[in-house]
Amino acid sequence: MRKKSRIIIEEKGSNQVVNILITIVVAFIIFFFSLPALNITSMSFWGYIAAVLGIYLALNFFTNLDSKGKLVRNVKLVSVTGIIILAMFVLIFIVNFILSPVFMSKNYAERITVLEDSTFEEDIELVDFDTLALLDKASSQKLGDRVMGQMPELVSQFYVSNLYTQINYNNEIIRVTPLEYNGLFKYIANYKEGVKGYITVDSVTGESKLVKLEKGMKYMPSAILMDNLDRKLRFEYPTKIFGEKTFELDNEGNPYWIVPTIKYSGVEIMKEIEGAIILDPITGKSKFYDVKDIPTWVDHVYSANLIIEQLDDWGQYKDGFLNSIFGQKNVTMTTDGYNYMAMNDDVYLYTGITSVSTDESNLGFVLTNMRTKETNFYSVPGAEEYSAMESAKGQVQQMKYEATFPLLINLNGKPTYLMSLKDNAGLVKMYAFVDVVDYQKVVVTDASAGIEVAAKNYLGEANIEVDDSKLETKEITVKSIDTAVIDGYTYYYIKDTERNKYMASISINKEKLPFVEVGSVVTISYQKTDNEVIVIQKIR
Repeated sequence: MRKKSRIIIEEKGSNQVVNILITIVVAFIIFFFSLPALNITSMSFWGYIAAVLGIYLALNFFTNLDSKGKLVRNVKLVSVTGIIILAMFVLIFIVNFILSPVFMSKNYAERITVLEDSTFEEDIELVDFDTLALLDKASSQKLGDRVMGQMPELVSQFYVSNLYTQINYNNEIIRVTPLEYNGLFKYIANYKEGVKGYITVDSVTGESKLVKLEKGMKYMPSAILMDNLDRKLRFEYPTKIFGEKTFELDNEGNPYWIVPTIKYSGVEIMKEIEGAIILDPITGKSKFYDVKDIPTWVDHVYSANLIIEQLDDWGQYKDGFLNSIFGQKNVTMTTDGYNYMAMNDDVYLYTGITSVSTDESNLGFVLTNMRTKETNFYSVPGAEEYSAMESAKGQVQQMKYEATFPLLINLNGKPTYLMSLKDNAGLVKMYAFVDVVDYQKVVVTDASAGIEVAAKNYLGEANIEVDDSKLETKEITVKSIDTAVIDGYTYYYIKDTERNKYMASISINKEKLPFVEVGSVVTISYQKTDNEVIVIQKIR
């Protein structure tokens, strides 16, 4: 009897050793593919621990069956393991509740420091249209994809990443994005040489080009096994929690991955950036920098989503948790969208600040440095961005154009929204200027005339300079003519006998236009576009 008991005990001990070994192997496989941060403030870490314990419990369940397939009672093991898993998540809930805004509203509000005494006219220079980044991400993607399409030897092997990071590269505003392996088999065929290029798009001029590298980039998101960027980072920094990766260039044009690292006060609450890892995708060498020591050529350390989250907490909790729910005195939030501005060799996030009550106006706006998180609030009450976009579209509603999210510029000493109006194909057809303070003041101009002409049209300047070499001239007979006064400026809408439609501002010829009538024969100059309404640049 004793011998039989000893055999059973030895068998159970042997099973435990095997189960532990299998659990360790499976745990490594799970870690290799899911790459959780080995950090107690990461929810993925606790999920990983629960999964490993669950695997161990399952192995014990199936190895404790007798010869007839009946379960041998092992209530203690099941109970202890289940209690441990349940206790983990109960403890996480309790800790996070204690560290929630209910008790820590001041800490949430102070995650970002907002300087509220900033002056728009002093901090924001007058707009320079020669350096203004008009191209948005969608337009940049079209231009970048077009460059790639001109190189068939690359198209079959690689695709263009959709990152298109906007950076300030040696005082030039560009978007940069890497090429990526076009699938597993293309990776196998090319991994020895790596990804040998990236695409840049000038956000001012629209010039796009493929920059080829002498040595290819080995560590990429589309690579596999140990060449995979995420796996490379995880095995070198097992305890770090990674933020939103960006692809940037240093001042010499060398590519780097910028990987912010995150710290939490609880388990994935009260998020903050502690520093950033800068990784060379060609050599694989990397270095961690504390947030205050990050090189100045880096533009993106704080993600837009994190800045928006912290600005919302600042606006919601600066007067306490209860006030954010009941009194809501001085409670603010960010508007739905954001954009970027380039100033002083850095990139800034711009977004409006509005009250929590639903209205269509802003209390002002903030600018946040994406590298340092330095934030300034400008008290400029005016139109909320989407209201301005609707106003711009309303000027040419018959065209059914879509407006891009506005750029905020200092035009003639006043805060002004500037946006592009695009057709269904994503092509820019018009520029729209909207007064921030009075969003009823809207002027749209055909994009073919150029941004400076559009600005002068908005300002109502009479002598708009036009490049005659770009104009076409023809004689028309007026069939009908109507006028409209928009923001104090008179616009003439003309149809000719060939059913063509025209629009002209009074500023182009104050002496001639008021006397044009049905039957008049006039000579007009214009830039040829695909627009239904032709914008007249000169008339005589």
